[in-house]
Amino acid sequence: MAEAIYILCAVTSILCAALLLRGYRATRTRLLFWASVCFVFLAINNVILYVDLVLIPASSPIDLFWYRNAAALIGMLALVFGLVWESR
Repeated sequence: MAEAIYILCAVTSILCAALLLRGYRATRTRLLFWASVCFVFLAINNVILYVDLVLIPASSPIDLFWYRNAAALIGMLALVFGLVWESR
C-alpha cells in the first residue's frame, strides 16, 4: 500500500509541475515558474523516495536519505526565492 502512495505522490507532483509550467508559458508570471521549479524538485524527491524505500532492499548499504532531502530542500529554496523576489 505504501508503494502506491509513493507513486501517487510522484505523479501528483509531476502533474502540478506540468500545469504550473503550462501556466507560466501562457502568462509569463515568474512566480508560476518558481512554483513549477519547486514541484519539479518535489517530484524528484518522491521518485528518489520510491527508489530508496521500495526498489533498494533494506539490507543494502545504499541510503538515499540525503539525496532525497537535498532535492526537497532545493525545491523549497527555489519557492522561497521566488516569493521573496516577487515581493519586491
